[in-house]
Amino acid sequence: MSIPVSPAVEVLELEKTYRGLVGPGHRALAGLSLTIPRGAAFGLIGPNGAGKTTFIKLLLGIARPDRGTVRVLGGDPEDASVRQQVGYLPERLHLPAALKARDVLRSVSVLKRLHPTGEALRGLLERVGLRDSEQRVGTYSKGMRQRLGLAMALLGEPRLLVLDEPTDGIDPPGRVEVRALLLEERRRGATLLLNSHLLAETERVCDRVGVLDRGRLVLEGSLDEVRRASGRWFLRFAPGADPAALVRSGFTPEGPGWAFAGGDEGPLNQALDQARAAGARLVELVPAQRDLEAVLSRTLEGGP
Repeated sequence: MSIPVSPAVEVLELEKTYRGLVGPGHRALAGLSLTIPRGAAFGLIGPNGAGKTTFIKLLLGIARPDRGTVRVLGGDPEDASVRQQVGYLPERLHLPAALKARDVLRSVSVLKRLHPTGEALRGLLERVGLRDSEQRVGTYSKGMRQRLGLAMALLGEPRLLVLDEPTDGIDPPGRVEVRALLLEERRRGATLLLNSHLLAETERVCDRVGVLDRGRLVLEGSLDEVRRASGRWFLRFAPGADPAALVRSGFTPEGPGWAFAGGDEGPLNQALDQARAAGARLVELVPAQRDLEAVLSRTLEGGP
């Protein structure tokens, strides 16, 4: 009999309020519940002040919730054995300018109770695109510092990677390299939690997405599910179809094909029956999809 595997992240009814000197304070999380399965690449998106940073702090054991439960890799996020299995890249990375990259990695290794060899550290730096382990961090560009931060997160082959703006400051070719590296980590079996304002990057890396707004999860699902434009379809017909007949059937020209907006599948099938009766032959039918920027805008506006 197989033993059920616990999710990588499991939170239930999380609440967190930051108390001020006067007034009711700021409610950062308001009953947040979320499950991220192991091996997933989850993108957390939302406006500034939505509660994303607070959520990450609770996952890392940096802060405690006022109410609710947090489970990370089946355990307590404050447990040292759990923390050892988590790699974290913060949005604002503060590094000692006088140290060399390999020395920074050694310091993090001590904190995580790891014992990598010098060769392993050099290999990790090369993997993130830093081939000169003798260069001091103070001479690094922002993109190089970000690469070093990624190497720090990857130390010890963590089972959960929490990445806050991982490609910030990295040029387009470098972003391609980072995406390839993250895909390698997924193939290894790591779970990714990505928090980024670069929604195009989120689309390229993640297979699940959650929208956080005012401390609540207002939308969550697979990337295909959340990008699907409700009631809209994209179609292509074989050459020779009568455009006027397609328009009469309810289709509108869009790009290289046709679009249909009619709610559920019933009206779509009726329109297709009319088109076929006029001699049209369907060769492609796919749900229309929005990019994540459109998904975020519509969700925050209360749309479908």
